[in-house]
Amino acid sequence: MGRGTMGAGAAGMKPVRDSPASILPLALDGMGYAVAGKPLLSDITLRIETGRRLIVMGANGAGKSLFLRLCHGLIDPTTGRRLWASGEGRAEAQAMVFQRPVLLRRSVAANLDYPLALEGLPRAVRRETVARTLDRFGLNALAERPARLLSGGEQQRLALARAWAMRPQVLFLDEPSSALDPSATKIIEEMVAQFSSEGITIVMTTHNLGQARRLGEQVAFLHRGRLIEHRPAAEFFAGPQTPEARAFLAGDLIW
Repeated sequence: MGRGTMGAGAAGMKPVRDSPASILPLALDGMGYAVAGKPLLSDITLRIETGRRLIVMGANGAGKSLFLRLCHGLIDPTTGRRLWASGEGRAEAQAMVFQRPVLLRRSVAANLDYPLALEGLPRAVRRETVARTLDRFGLNALAERPARLLSGGEQQRLALARAWAMRPQVLFLDEPSSALDPSATKIIEEMVAQFSSEGITIVMTTHNLGQARRLGEQVAFLHRGRLIEHRPAAEFFAGPQTPEARAFLAGDLIW
């Protein structure tokens, strides 16, 4: 499996252990993406600041997942710029967890160890990091179980734990609890809140309005591939400025 396709976003990312220079803010300047001349995202301009929780919302097909992939660096914009504080290339010290976790055909513990081994960490450091991660996220009892035989909630918990073990500064989450029951969703939300409390910047898509209200500090609302609102979450939910956002919050279909 290529390093750029790992569910924990291990590609190009080194563990953040010695307080390196911040890769943030991330400035998007007129960023867009087109396929065969058809724009899927257009003129996205915003800044993602350190230590915030940005919730990306919009109807199906609005471009939310594409937005995350562009920010993370899995693909490059076809127009505009994606500029990290560290430069225009794909920044290190950041991770992405997909809606459907990509797990190796190995044990839970081995899934945690693999990206650390890719970074060349000594075996003793990896062993200590894996043990700490298993304990931190209640995965000890599952350590030797094949990762792909876990329940959906357990798989997502593992994917988030694997990302955390790499100590990212920024974590991109693509609807991490969309297919989970309420109890599993609560666990995922608690993990996200814990990451945020440790200073990890969160950029997350969700269709769950309650979840967005619970976790969001900022909201970016996309419609037909365009960013039409970017505001503090409390202001957005109290009174959206655009008719599309008002319709979305009211549960109406928007196209």
